[in-house]
Amino acid sequence: MTELAAAAIAFFLLHRGVAGTRLRDVIVQGIGTKAFRVLFALATLLVLIWLWLAFDDARAGAGNARLYPTLAGLKPVQLVLQFLAILLIVTGVTTRNPTIVGGGASVRDQNVVRGVLRITRHPFMWGTSLLALGHMLVAPTVANCIFFGVLLLVASTGTLSIDAKRRRALAADWGPFAEKTSNLPFGAIFAGRQTLRLGEIGLWRLLVVVVVYAALLLLHPTLFGAQAVLLHPFA
Repeated sequence: MTELAAAAIAFFLLHRGVAGTRLRDVIVQGIGTKAFRVLFALATLLVLIWLWLAFDDARAGAGNARLYPTLAGLKPVQLVLQFLAILLIVTGVTTRNPTIVGGGASVRDQNVVRGVLRITRHPFMWGTSLLALGHMLVAPTVANCIFFGVLLLVASTGTLSIDAKRRRALAADWGPFAEKTSNLPFGAIFAGRQTLRLGEIGLWRLLVVVVVYAALLLLHPTLFGAQAVLLHPFA
């Protein structure tokens, strides 16, 4: 469990201590944007592998106790949360967005706010947050809470970090885009600054979401070494 905690701390520090900070700006000035992206992606991959391996060991350890009782009524909640998570993640990585890596130039396109961006300008981050939160609710073991807890913390705070980075990098171009969108899902819609248009998401994206969701549910034991919680009774 100690190694898992160390890996989680390293993952958090890498993202909140470097990505989106002024330290990143200094490094980019020294080595260039492309070199930074390559090195940061490599560092993220290595730390993620360490985090996963430590998690895999920790969840089989004797100290992996359940931290709090799990309510059976959370099963359908988890069903919905994970579908929404996959929906946000898939639409997030397939929609042109000024907040994603390499997408900053699209902020100048007045028609860039479409589909899922009307809901939130950070769909991938919020999808990851929901995915992590759902697992912590239905399987609140020590290992799960550390592993998914750091994913939740990094993703949720990452929305603020990305906004700050884009504000510095895009200057005046960022303002109009930020005004038409919201960090918090449905924030701009509830505030009257945006209109929900589900048709813009695209049927093909929804089909991908259903396929990915079903595959993850059925292949969960093979991919992650544990039965999906929706397919077996709570312990």
